[in-house]
Amino acid sequence: MLTGLSAFPLTPIRDDRVDLAAYAGLIDRLAAAGVDSIGALGSTGSYAYLDRQERRAVAVASVEHSRGIPVVVGVGATRTSHVQALADDAQDAGASAVLLAPVSYQPLTDDDVFGLYADVTAGLSVPLVVYDNPGTTRFTFSLDLYARIAELPQVAAIKIPPVGGVDASRARVAEIRAVVPEHVRIGISGDGVAAAGLLGGCDTWFTAVGGTLPQSMLAIARPALAGEEVALTASARLQPLWDLFAVHGSARVTATIAEHLGLVAAPSLPRPLRGLDGVDRARVVAVVEELGLRD
Repeated sequence: MLTGLSAFPLTPIRDDRVDLAAYAGLIDRLAAAGVDSIGALGSTGSYAYLDRQERRAVAVASVEHSRGIPVVVGVGATRTSHVQALADDAQDAGASAVLLAPVSYQPLTDDDVFGLYADVTAGLSVPLVVYDNPGTTRFTFSLDLYARIAELPQVAAIKIPPVGGVDASRARVAEIRAVVPEHVRIGISGDGVAAAGLLGGCDTWFTAVGGTLPQSMLAIARPALAGEEVALTASARLQPLWDLFAVHGSARVTATIAEHLGLVAAPSLPRPLRGLDGVDRARVVAVVEELGLRD
């Protein structure tokens, strides 16, 4: 389940409410494309900006429209009891797994984070993916903490931050595999370096833009997972898109793409987040058209 391409769709917001109809359409596209799993309520899905009722509705819609494709639901929150409640909701909705980042206002210690995962996994009946996203959470996992958390029940995968080229990815994956149980999968994030991550030994690509452009990302993921270096060429063709991610962040660029393709209404991000406009928006649209990213 936690291998291959895991596509993370937007959670479109319209008039300050989740646009469930548009969201269902995004999930239908992912199911039709044949992604390996669907990552609902990840960073691309703006989970931190939604309340419990909204997140429950998104989890239910994800499973209902997934056509049997495994759904991984994000359950991150600033308070452990809230995470546990969200995990219960995800399991009740039929999620195949949950995704948990250590979200906090106050800086967290390693013991804080280990305690969070220990408390949450104690009540889980589905697998858990550890979400290591220091760019958002401002928390960095050590190898020792990976090892401690990976021994907890239900921990099935670790989503690691971008590494770099194939050799750097291979070295990092080897370091992690040396300290975690054999069954724990290692997934890569950072769409622009995902091909190198998969060629370097990662099991899964957790993709932001793949939630909107699944076919284009599958064209990179499938050969990379087969060990074919042509995946690097396919990824390099999209360098103008990866450059936009580096400047504006994946959420804003992905939202602009989805809006341009008519998949969601504009604006689609939750306030206070503002989408791209003016020259920045025009550049994203131009790149999409130049690269033929219509899916």
